[in-house]
Amino acid sequence: MRVFFFFYGLSYREFVLTLCQFPQVNNFSFQLFINNEWQDAVSKKTFASINPSTGEVICQVAEADKADVDKAVKAARDAFKLGSPWRRMDASDRGLLLNRLADRIEKDTAYLAELETLDNGKPYAVAYSVDVPMVVKCLRYYAGWADKWEGKTIPVDGDFFCYTRHEPVGVCGQIIPWNFPLLMQAWKLGPALATGNTVVMKVAEQTPLSALYVAHLIKEVGFPAGVVNIVPGFGPTAGAAIASHMDVDKVAFTGSTEVGQLIQQAAGSSNLKKTTLELGGKSPNIILSDADMEEAVEMSHFALFFNQGQCCCAGSRTFVQEDIYNEFVERSVERTKKRVVGDPFNLSTEQGPQVDEEQFQKILGYISTGKREGAKLMCGGGVAADRGYFIQPTVFGDVKDNMTIAREEIFGPVMQILKFKTLEEVIERANDTKYGLAAAVFTKDIDKAHYVSGALRAGTVWINCYDVFGAQAPFGGYKASGVGRELGEYGLDSYTEVKTVTIKVPQKNS
Repeated sequence: MRVFFFFYGLSYREFVLTLCQFPQVNNFSFQLFINNEWQDAVSKKTFASINPSTGEVICQVAEADKADVDKAVKAARDAFKLGSPWRRMDASDRGLLLNRLADRIEKDTAYLAELETLDNGKPYAVAYSVDVPMVVKCLRYYAGWADKWEGKTIPVDGDFFCYTRHEPVGVCGQIIPWNFPLLMQAWKLGPALATGNTVVMKVAEQTPLSALYVAHLIKEVGFPAGVVNIVPGFGPTAGAAIASHMDVDKVAFTGSTEVGQLIQQAAGSSNLKKTTLELGGKSPNIILSDADMEEAVEMSHFALFFNQGQCCCAGSRTFVQEDIYNEFVERSVERTKKRVVGDPFNLSTEQGPQVDEEQFQKILGYISTGKREGAKLMCGGGVAADRGYFIQPTVFGDVKDNMTIAREEIFGPVMQILKFKTLEEVIERANDTKYGLAAAVFTKDIDKAHYVSGALRAGTVWINCYDVFGAQAPFGGYKASGVGRELGEYGLDSYTEVKTVTIKVPQKNS
């Protein structure tokens, strides 16, 4: 019989005690998942998973390091050998397994959303209605691609028959972040498995629980041993071991630009493995004077504060045309003051805690820097609770381009509003950043919208909306915001080797 621990009706303490009394719920464990088996770390080390709402320990999780990564890579390599069950499996059956996984995740939506909220701090209402459904859609999308990723026949000159094969890259190392644990896991697993690769995934040390539960489901639905291996651990040990491993063929990483640079260096200096990197951003959100004011205020609020501000593509530089600037600031402050911060399991809560103490202190440091450098604090700016990692929703006005809060990625609930005069000016200022992940423009003028979207150096541009994602549409950055694209058909490319095969034939006819 399936066991669920619904939070409703339980106190936090009761929920955690219940969870930890069952270290193996239907084979769900806090160990490493290697070769379809739950294992302790070679070192026997563990680390604490912390509830950011309270700062209390939820449970201890096995801590992977290089020795464990070596074991996981060997399992993945064995699963990728010629003649293995995975390599012999029909592409349509790979798609079937992905669909089965999506079905099981959908069935356990409530439980997975609870784990995500407990471990990450995001509001349960968001985890249940946004994160988990998007995971399901992503896996189903790539399930559909499994038997449609086709090569070509090519009419080369001479008596030859030429065709291409789309082949899997091999063993893929995947390193995912803590801000969207379930969703980033799906973004990585979907295209990798649809194209026939095997995976060694390091999940973030802040948020390992939901990924480990999905590992249990991966085994349950029938993926062969070694196809997916999940190793919780820390970046400098487990993450570095994956990036530099000589038997890993590709590494995919989502996280900060600084760590992405280290991973690219390690990939290049080891075996020149393929890399895809989805990195940081300082995305411009441009409000033209003809925009629908009410809609622009609400969408700009959402663009910055969604997920506690912990989005790589957050609209963290809000540029507002000068003739509507004062009204926009006034309305934005009014909206921000109404934002509900608190217990993420309360369905009325809009904003939960930041993910951990480190992020909490970092964000408060940026708020202090903003005040010191002359930005005008319009609201918020402090701690929002007597325990946990809650920060007041914060708005700064009169922000200048050279201020630290306008240059660096804060990754928290801190809105910066800047004033501009002309279209040409704001385009130049918007592009004056090392990042290029996303951008947005709000206007009723379609000609201006197309002009601005074409001029901005960003991988995604939203017009009169923000944070609109679909598994069908690619996502990735320009400049220091990354390498390659995830999602959509484009997301299959980096998990594929294209092989050209040319055959001598007696006579070629058209």
